[in-house]
Amino acid sequence: MDGDRSGTLPPTRTILEALWRGLRLRCPRCGGRGLFRSWLRLGERCPTCALALDRGEADHFLGAYVLNLVVAEVVPAAALLVGIAWTWPDVPWRALAWTAVLLAVACPFLFFPVSRTLWLALDVTFRRD
Repeated sequence: MDGDRSGTLPPTRTILEALWRGLRLRCPRCGGRGLFRSWLRLGERCPTCALALDRGEADHFLGAYVLNLVVAEVVPAAALLVGIAWTWPDVPWRALAWTAVLLAVACPFLFFPVSRTLWLALDVTFRRD
Protein backbone atom coordinates (compact mmCIF):
# COMPACT_ATOMS: atom_id res chain seq x y z
CA MET A 1 0.00 0.00 0.00
CA ASP A 2 3.10 2.23 0.21
CA GLY A 3 3.34 3.44 -3.39
CA ASP A 4 -0.27 2.79 -4.34
CA ARG A 5 -2.09 6.08 -4.84
CA SER A 6 -5.08 4.65 -6.67
CA GLY A 7 -8.35 5.99 -5.42
CA THR A 8 -6.84 8.94 -3.55
CA LEU A 9 -7.01 12.56 -4.59
CA PRO A 10 -4.01 14.87 -4.42
CA PRO A 11 -4.04 17.43 -1.61
CA THR A 12 -6.16 20.55 -2.24
CA ARG A 13 -3.06 22.73 -2.00
CA THR A 14 -1.44 20.78 -4.84
CA ILE A 15 -4.51 21.16 -7.03
CA LEU A 16 -4.86 24.89 -6.32
CA GLU A 17 -1.15 25.47 -6.88
CA ALA A 18 -1.24 23.70 -10.25
CA LEU A 19 -4.36 25.64 -11.30
CA TRP A 20 -2.79 28.93 -10.21
CA ARG A 21 0.27 28.14 -12.29
CA GLY A 22 -1.97 27.22 -15.23
CA LEU A 23 -3.82 30.54 -14.98
CA ARG A 24 -0.47 32.31 -15.24
CA LEU A 25 0.60 30.23 -18.29
CA ARG A 26 3.29 28.43 -16.31
CA CYS A 27 4.25 24.79 -16.02
CA PRO A 28 1.85 23.07 -13.59
CA ARG A 29 4.65 20.89 -12.21
CA CYS A 30 7.50 23.38 -11.60
CA GLY A 31 6.05 26.84 -12.31
CA GLY A 32 8.53 27.45 -15.14
CA ARG A 33 7.83 29.90 -17.95
CA GLY A 34 8.16 29.66 -21.69
CA LEU A 35 5.71 26.86 -22.45
CA PHE A 36 4.40 28.52 -25.61
CA ARG A 37 6.22 29.01 -28.91
CA SER A 38 3.55 31.54 -29.87
CA TRP A 39 0.16 32.56 -28.52
CA LEU A 40 -1.49 29.54 -30.16
CA ARG A 41 1.37 26.99 -30.19
CA LEU A 42 2.41 25.03 -27.14
CA GLY A 43 5.98 23.74 -27.04
CA GLU A 44 6.87 20.07 -26.70
CA ARG A 45 8.36 20.17 -23.19
CA CYS A 46 8.69 22.55 -20.27
CA PRO A 47 12.08 24.29 -20.63
CA THR A 48 12.64 24.05 -16.87
CA CYS A 49 11.58 20.53 -15.80
CA ALA A 50 11.15 18.81 -19.21
CA LEU A 51 7.50 17.89 -18.52
CA ALA A 52 5.98 16.56 -21.74
CA LEU A 53 3.29 19.09 -22.64
CA ASP A 54 1.82 16.83 -25.29
CA ARG A 55 0.44 14.04 -23.13
CA GLY A 56 0.68 11.44 -25.90
CA GLU A 57 -2.99 11.22 -26.78
CA ALA A 58 -4.54 12.66 -29.92
CA ASP A 59 -7.57 13.96 -28.03
CA HIS A 60 -5.80 15.12 -24.87
CA PHE A 61 -6.64 18.79 -25.26
CA LEU A 62 -10.30 18.16 -26.04
CA GLY A 63 -11.04 19.20 -22.45
CA ALA A 64 -9.18 22.47 -23.01
CA TYR A 65 -11.33 23.17 -26.05
CA VAL A 66 -14.48 22.50 -24.04
CA LEU A 67 -13.21 24.76 -21.24
CA ASN A 68 -12.50 27.47 -23.79
CA LEU A 69 -15.97 27.06 -25.31
CA VAL A 70 -17.65 27.37 -21.90
CA VAL A 71 -15.72 30.57 -21.11
CA ALA A 72 -16.51 31.94 -24.58
CA GLU A 73 -20.22 31.40 -23.89
CA VAL A 74 -20.39 32.40 -20.22
CA VAL A 75 -18.36 35.64 -20.35
CA PRO A 76 -20.51 37.43 -23.00
CA ALA A 77 -23.73 36.17 -21.41
CA ALA A 78 -22.63 37.32 -17.96
CA ALA A 79 -21.53 40.70 -19.34
CA LEU A 80 -24.90 41.09 -21.01
CA LEU A 81 -26.79 40.26 -17.80
CA VAL A 82 -24.62 42.57 -15.68
CA GLY A 83 -25.03 45.36 -18.25
CA ILE A 84 -28.81 44.95 -18.22
CA ALA A 85 -28.97 44.90 -14.42
CA TRP A 86 -26.61 47.89 -14.11
CA THR A 87 -28.48 50.11 -16.57
CA TRP A 88 -32.07 49.05 -15.91
CA PRO A 89 -34.61 50.51 -16.85
CA ASP A 90 -32.83 52.53 -19.58
CA VAL A 91 -30.86 49.69 -21.14
CA PRO A 92 -28.57 50.65 -24.06
CA TRP A 93 -29.45 47.53 -26.06
CA ARG A 94 -27.28 48.28 -29.08
CA ALA A 95 -24.15 48.96 -27.00
CA LEU A 96 -24.71 45.84 -24.91
CA ALA A 97 -25.26 43.71 -28.01
CA TRP A 98 -22.04 44.94 -29.61
CA THR A 99 -20.14 44.40 -26.38
CA ALA A 100 -21.44 40.83 -26.17
CA VAL A 101 -20.50 40.17 -29.80
CA LEU A 102 -16.99 41.55 -29.29
CA LEU A 103 -16.53 39.44 -26.16
CA ALA A 104 -17.83 36.35 -27.95
CA VAL A 105 -15.25 36.84 -30.69
CA ALA A 106 -12.31 37.86 -28.47
CA CYS A 107 -12.71 35.45 -25.54
CA PRO A 108 -11.84 32.21 -27.35
CA PHE A 109 -8.67 33.72 -28.78
CA LEU A 110 -7.59 35.44 -25.57
CA PHE A 111 -8.41 32.49 -23.31
CA PHE A 112 -6.95 29.78 -25.59
CA PRO A 113 -3.48 29.46 -24.00
CA VAL A 114 -4.97 29.68 -20.50
CA SER A 115 -7.40 26.86 -21.26
CA ARG A 116 -4.49 24.68 -22.46
CA THR A 117 -2.37 25.24 -19.35
CA LEU A 118 -5.36 24.83 -17.01
CA TRP A 119 -6.25 21.52 -18.66
CA LEU A 120 -2.62 20.44 -18.48
CA ALA A 121 -2.60 21.35 -14.78
CA LEU A 122 -5.63 19.16 -14.14
CA ASP A 123 -4.09 16.32 -16.12
CA VAL A 124 -0.73 16.50 -14.35
CA THR A 125 -2.41 16.72 -10.95
CA PHE A 126 -4.82 13.82 -11.34
CA ARG A 127 -2.87 11.54 -13.68
CA ARG A 128 0.53 11.44 -12.03
CA ASP A 129 2.58 9.54 -14.58
